[in-house]
Amino acid sequence: METVTIETRADFAQWAIERARAIVADQGGNLALAARDMQDDKIAETGNALGQAIVDALLEVFDGLAPEE
Repeated sequence: METVTIETRADFAQWAIERARAIVADQGGNLALAARDMQDDKIAETGNALGQAIVDALLEVFDGLAPEE
């Protein structure tokens, strides 16, 4: 993962868009396949993985904003 400096709201918005695209590209295909096959257990599993990827990305940004002690 590349380090990005976020100085403005526009920088953050651009980062968020790029990160969301990467997450959906990585996780979204699996969710679509599970949904197409109508496998409830796989839908739940891949949906949870997509949600976890989003949470991880948000925590990544939060950790970068929090001052180090």
